[in-house]
Amino acid sequence: MTISLKELEHVAELARLSIPENELKAYTCQLDDILKSIEKLKELDTDNVEPTAHILPVRNVMRGDIVREGIGREDALGGAPDVEEGQFKVPKIV
Repeated sequence: MTISLKELEHVAELARLSIPENELKAYTCQLDDILKSIEKLKELDTDNVEPTAHILPVRNVMRGDIVREGIGREDALGGAPDVEEGQFKVPKIV
């Protein structure tokens, strides 16, 4: 499969790309090479190949929940610049 100059201009317009006139021929040749590579890949026998999204199995690594004592209110508020009634005091934002 080859791509014509007119097809390249059409695709560039659809993608809202502005390709300078002096670069159109170079892009056409490059896209032709890409399309030829894809055509070559289509020749491979993939009947017994299972479709995958990743080459390696992907899984979440989770640790078990461990219940432990949290820090106390005094320790949590210890470094706060301003505290009122046992809570962080921040400027009012409207």
